[in-house]
Amino acid sequence: MSSPTPDALLGPADVRELAAALGVRPTKQRGQNFVIDANTVRRIVRTAGVRPEDVVVEVGPGLGSLTLALLEAAERVVAVEIDDVLAGALPATVAARMPERADRFALVHSDAMHVAELPGPAPTALVANLPYNVAVPVLLHMLDTFPSIERTLVMVQAEVADRLAAAPGSKVYGVPSVKANWYAEVKRAGAIGRNVFWPAPNVDSGLVSLVRRTEPVKTSATKREVFAVVDAAFAQRRKTLRAALAGWAGSAAAAEAALVAAGVSPQARGESLTVEEFARIAEHKRAADADRSAEPERAEQRPADQPAK
Repeated sequence: MSSPTPDALLGPADVRELAAALGVRPTKQRGQNFVIDANTVRRIVRTAGVRPEDVVVEVGPGLGSLTLALLEAAERVVAVEIDDVLAGALPATVAARMPERADRFALVHSDAMHVAELPGPAPTALVANLPYNVAVPVLLHMLDTFPSIERTLVMVQAEVADRLAAAPGSKVYGVPSVKANWYAEVKRAGAIGRNVFWPAPNVDSGLVSLVRRTEPVKTSATKREVFAVVDAAFAQRRKTLRAALAGWAGSAAAAEAALVAAGVSPQARGESLTVEEFARIAEHKRAADADRSAEPERAEQRPADQPAK
């Protein structure tokens, strides 16, 4: 693989010139903050552990700062961009600054939340500076839609990074923590200063590493069933699980039965449970529902002179 030119990456002046030429002003609506520091994007690529054989998908490439750094290291980069102007300009930026690798780049002009397939070989890594306002749903959608993604490194708002990487018992442990852990081992992977962005955001940023589980969570419940328990548990996180899950289970008594069967205290709260424990609760609710639905059938099969138990 031939090496790119030393000045291939975008610096502060390059970013502003590109934006001015395109008439682009970063918008809060789409959470746009463009990285203007070449050292930062190279650090992100190093931290992500991008390998020469990797096919990397990037969400929200913007003007291409991180895209170019990824192209330096990976076999192929597929960028997903929703903005019409940015999507139209990025292939030309890649061709101008890294002509020897332009054939290794593909652009998907779409909302990442609606992407169901990508061109070319299946992605092996996800590396992105995610728009802060949609970071968690986009991350979960990509992990769910593309199981070939083994390693992920995302830059998100520091508060979101803390939530994603939180362990049970933490005050910030919640829905994002559990759902991310369904797919991967999650940890904080560093902090990013505000001055590497244009415009500089009013919040700090953090890197989160997600390495996909080699073995999925062992459960007979579906992901949808497990996530329903998680959502219910944290919708009223100050309540005990017996109370918080009453609506989900049909009654407080049914919630307690599922919790006890799963080996979870009905007095516990959602913030203390692992993803495996949420899965066990979903399993026992599923089994109880199956028993109830089978009861009329069993009643029909009983001899007429045999009383119901």
